[in-house]
Amino acid sequence: MDITTIIGIIFGITCIILGQFLEGGHPGSIVQGAAALIVFGGTFGAVVASFPPQDLRRAMRQIPTLFRPPVQASKSMVTGLVDLARRSRREGLLVLEDESTRAQDRFMKRALQTLVDGHDANTLRSILEGFLDQDEQFQEAGPLFFEKAGAYAPTIGIIGAVLGLIHVMENLADPSELGAGIAVAFVATIYGVAIANLVFLPIAAKMQRQIQEDSRRKEMIIEGAVAIQEGVNPLQLERRLQIFLEDDA
Repeated sequence: MDITTIIGIIFGITCIILGQFLEGGHPGSIVQGAAALIVFGGTFGAVVASFPPQDLRRAMRQIPTLFRPPVQASKSMVTGLVDLARRSRREGLLVLEDESTRAQDRFMKRALQTLVDGHDANTLRSILEGFLDQDEQFQEAGPLFFEKAGAYAPTIGIIGAVLGLIHVMENLADPSELGAGIAVAFVATIYGVAIANLVFLPIAAKMQRQIQEDSRRKEMIIEGAVAIQEGVNPLQLERRLQIFLEDDA
């Protein structure tokens, strides 16, 4: 389980609250229900209004991936593709049909099924790259959702601040009401900026990074499938696929 998202968010929020305490403030002074409702509710409404229903569903389905390490291009995948290349050279491409039914990786399954269909190398690459582009397009919903939330939240916070100041101006004759209005004004701004920079934008960045890792893995599978179709020597294929592992620890 990838817990860096949780650790980072909790650490950032804790440091802000601790800093507030060290400066002599009380943590309760930044807890304002009205400000939270304005910022969180307003941001959610703005983001929902920005996306069609299918993109919202895709974005929500991507949230659990934040806590799962992405399936990266690995030495074991290189070994598997090289082994498939050896078998196909000995027994023909149809031997890969059984392998496609056993493949756990969805993109690998699609690549092997397309390979068995007997397309030439250029057509095979074009089809698989089309699958890759389609997957990337679907996956972009998650990062874009949180990027939009990160962009809207500070502005909604300013709206909350202005509403708080309006409340202050309406109650100038009653000093007892001034403190609450000013608190909502400033806290709303803090909520908007904090939630954008501590939660929404980091989540968007992490999702984008996961998409890049996933795409690199799929590009390796495409390269392997095309090489198998071309009958490339397995040793040459192994060297060709090593480039996808250069950044691996």
